[in-house]
Amino acid sequence: MNDSIYFFENPANEPVKAYVKGSPERENLLKEVKRQSELQIEIPLIIGGKEIRTGDMGTVVMPHNHKHVLATYHKAGKKEVQMAIDAAMDAHKEWSKFSWEARSAIMLKIAELLTTKYRDLINAATMLGQSKTMHQAEIEAACEAADFLRYNAYFASKIYAEQPKAGENQMNRLEYRPLEGFVFTVTPFNFTAIAANLNLAPAQMGTTTVWKPATTSLLSSYYLMQIFKEAGLPDGVVNFIPGRGSLIGGVVMSSKDFGGIHFTGSNNTFNALWKSAADNLANYKSYPRIVGETGGKDYIFVHPTADTKAVAANAIRGAYEFQGQKCSAASRMYVPKSLWGDIKGFMLEMLKEVKMGDITDPKNFLGAVIDEASFDNNMSYINFAKESPEATIIAGGNGDKSVGYFIEPTIIETTNPRFKSMEEEIFGPVLTVFVYEDEKLEETLELCDTTSPYALTGAVFAQDRRAAYDICERLRYNSGNFYINDKPTGAVVGMQPFGGSRGSGTNDKAGSYLNLIRWTNPRNVKEVFVPATDFKYPWLDV
Repeated sequence: MNDSIYFFENPANEPVKAYVKGSPERENLLKEVKRQSELQIEIPLIIGGKEIRTGDMGTVVMPHNHKHVLATYHKAGKKEVQMAIDAAMDAHKEWSKFSWEARSAIMLKIAELLTTKYRDLINAATMLGQSKTMHQAEIEAACEAADFLRYNAYFASKIYAEQPKAGENQMNRLEYRPLEGFVFTVTPFNFTAIAANLNLAPAQMGTTTVWKPATTSLLSSYYLMQIFKEAGLPDGVVNFIPGRGSLIGGVVMSSKDFGGIHFTGSNNTFNALWKSAADNLANYKSYPRIVGETGGKDYIFVHPTADTKAVAANAIRGAYEFQGQKCSAASRMYVPKSLWGDIKGFMLEMLKEVKMGDITDPKNFLGAVIDEASFDNNMSYINFAKESPEATIIAGGNGDKSVGYFIEPTIIETTNPRFKSMEEEIFGPVLTVFVYEDEKLEETLELCDTTSPYALTGAVFAQDRRAAYDICERLRYNSGNFYINDKPTGAVVGMQPFGGSRGSGTNDKAGSYLNLIRWTNPRNVKEVFVPATDFKYPWLDV
């Protein structure tokens, strides 16, 4: 019997490798990229630890070279979805009884495998399948994924240690039970780390999952499943079922064992899932936990005292890293007229040095958007701006999908603060700028707060510290992550817990204890040492 009381220390974040020219890590990673480029693998479903092949096939291609097939994959049908639910519930019987230390040890082993033995594998798969540069893959597929796992073990130890006080003649304890049902995890294409965390955060707390991965990131997701198994995650704790979202969701959401959703993706999909949960409430054993991160229309607000070169550099990084396909990417910017000339000049000079192309070439700052639908959507906004008298394209504005889904980093300047590309999520390398009169600062802050339905991330640039803090307070509810003199992207686990509200989700803060506690179903246990033997209270004695 293990009678130790274990507490995990607050971990250090995984160091990010620089991949500088001539370094062993660059040579090793590019060698792995080449190896994977020469393969075409077959991706099965994985249900209860078993590989399932349905014969209903799809393909995984490189976004930057869409004729290059990386993998074929099997799609789940209704039968396989029910198999995954059954496997999750069967595994739940034992996994929910695992000691939390044993669960944590498996998570920590996954983190160690990701950052050592399989670092090159997971980074290369993310580069090829999701068109990420080596830096963008490194910071999240290896480092952020490991950070989630290590911090979650630490956060779990803090949660379990939080106990009620005892009273006279009694002992009280709080039992953090796993959810009674399974969690449906719906993961996006843009972050391998999110795919890992959406499954392993509930698993850390003893709950099992049915996982619908994005079809455009299946290569890295499949390798994650293999790493989970090698680390000792029991069969059925995570069940991997690629396929059509509406079909999978229809079966999952009607199951009596549905316990919750852990979701990152579009508002429309999340809203449909939430409505389906509401429609099926009478079928469920318990009210489900609905946790989701959805859209963003993230901004940079420039105060008249801002450092213009810092604004330009961070706007380039914030808007165009990973082709603007981050939920937190800078998509709209408010600039005072007095500074716009300098900021525009710096940005245009910097963009001359920004190269786009095949992500296996280290000189390229950005690659391709994820697929043809994304390409067409982005170009529709660019073409709308080209034809509008309220907008001017001052950089970029062109796209080419003949080889890969490439769109130039684009800056739209608009005279209308509620222009279409200022309001709507685009999810690509498109930044729209509204230039405001310096004396209309308050009016422009109101526009910033009310123009978009989202509230995910935002940034202010100001050298006047009082002004920066005043703006931070003024824009209190329009972002879940707010940055002062920094780009609105790049939240770090354990440092900036991530999530937003309004149209951006439930703000359950991935990368903190707040997310983990959502996957628990607490029970308080009171034990009385010497129970009463008479029903009468003292006040009844007259």
